[in-house]
This record gives sequence, structure tokens and C-alpha cells, in this order.
Amino acid sequence: MTTPKTSAFSKRKVQTAIFIVLALGPSYVGYLLFTLYPNLMSAYYSVLQWNGITAAKFIGLDNYIYLFQDHYVWRALSHNLILMATVPILTIIPSILLAYLINVKGYPESPLYKVIYFLPNVLAVIVVALMWSFIYDGSYGLLNAFLNLIGIDNNEFYWLGSKTTAIWALLPPMIWAGVGFYVVIFMNAMKSIPPSLYEAAILDGASHMTRLRKITLPLISPIVRISTLFLVLGVFKGFEIMLIMTNGGPSGSTEVIGLYMFNMAFGKESHNYGYASAIGMFLFVLLVIAKLLIDRFSSRDQVEF
Repeated sequence: MTTPKTSAFSKRKVQTAIFIVLALGPSYVGYLLFTLYPNLMSAYYSVLQWNGITAAKFIGLDNYIYLFQDHYVWRALSHNLILMATVPILTIIPSILLAYLINVKGYPESPLYKVIYFLPNVLAVIVVALMWSFIYDGSYGLLNAFLNLIGIDNNEFYWLGSKTTAIWALLPPMIWAGVGFYVVIFMNAMKSIPPSLYEAAILDGASHMTRLRKITLPLISPIVRISTLFLVLGVFKGFEIMLIMTNGGPSGSTEVIGLYMFNMAFGKESHNYGYASAIGMFLFVLLVIAKLLIDRFSSRDQVEF
């Protein structure tokens, strides 16, 4: 015979289980359908020769063997490495400096600065890419107009049409689109630092750079590490700006791994889903390695205050 106390306990357990299912169920279903299942299917497709229409043919590891012999893959990877070595640094450092400046000065219009810096993140990627494409245009672009204004005549040089400058011309839009987001992140992180720490440092005669280096950076280092990780992984995965601004050109000088995979699967001249899936699995391994390296070489020490 169950007592009222036992019955109430059982009812509470059932209610808790129902709540957990209702709260977490949609997220898990979404993860299974849109993350885990596509990844498993990509691994399966990577051992097939398949164009998405005709019958698939099992070819084992042939796609992976060809991948390591494909010099276009390694050329694209070299461009990823260039972006990985520049974009995170050129995004994180200005973001920290701007966030620190706004926090320290305590400008009354700081919320307005937040909105201005964050504005590029509100814009769609295609808007950002098209806007910068117009800036770089040789005939009527703002960059050439500015250079002509200060006396530099470059004969209507088209910045995205040269193999020498195209990859570097992609850096400003990528950095401009990312700085505002991280300024807001770092500003919020810095606001959690007790003002008494800065007041004590000021009494000791510490300069702004000393306070930034000795107080701010150590206390927000976990946020900086996570932001760096997101930027590195985003550079490896992202290809939207390249697709819109250059489509990998000229002559493949701006092609990255993600764009090469996309063109292999959906390009005009190729519909090789099997090989594209093999490139996707290769990219997945690279992302895991990048994540492990960042964890290995970045400090995880927690600074308490």
C-alpha cells in the first residue's frame, strides 16, 4: 500500500521527467536532425562516388587518397592559414583596446558607441560583401577615390582582380564585420571587474597600459581565449565573403577549404558530392586539431578577485 508521501514523491518525479523532456527535447531533436545526422551522412557520402542524381558507387578511401594528392586543397588550406594568422589578431586587439577605452573614459554616449560598433553584425553577410566590393571597385570605388584625393593615381586598379592584393583585400571586411561584436563582449566582461582594483592601481601610479596589461587582460583572459577560438574556427569554416566578393578568384588566389568544398558539391562544373563530403570530413579534423592546439597553448588559469 503506497502512502500519500510516496505517491507525492512519485508524482513529483514524473513531473520533473516531463519538464526535462519538454525543455530539452526540442534542442536534442534539432541537434540530431541538423547536426549529428548530416555529419554521419557526410562520413558515409565521403566513401562514395556520387553526383546526387545517378546511383552512388562505393569507392572506399579513394576520395581521401585523391584529396591528399589534390594541390588545390593545399592551396586553399594555405589561404585558410593566412587568414587564421591575421584575422583573429587584427580583430581581438582593436576590440580589446576600444572596449577598454570606452570603459575607462566612461563616455555618456557609450551605449551609442556599442550600437555603432555592433551595426556590421546586424547586416547580412551579402550586404557587407557587396558594400566592400563597391569600395574596392577600380572605376568608382571609394578606396581609389580616396587615393586619388591624396595624390596617388593607381590607374583605376581593381583590388579584387589581382592575385597579389585579392587575399589581403578580404581582411578589412572580415575584421570590420567582427570587431563590433567583440567590442561589446569585452566591454561587458570589463564591467565585471571591481573598480577598486583600478583605483588602487591609479594610486600606485600605474599607467593605462599597465592597468590594461596587469589587471584587465588577466581578468578577462577566459573571454579572450573563447573569442580567439571562435574566430579561428570561423575563419576555417567560413567562405561566404569569398564566395560573394571573388568566388575564389582570381585564379584561385582567394579560394579557401570551405569554398572549394562548396564548389565541388554545387559548382557549375562539378557535382561531386562524395569528394566534397571527403573535404568536409578533412575540414572537420582540421577544426578539431585547431581547437586542441588553442586549448594546449592558451592559459586556463583562473584569476580571482
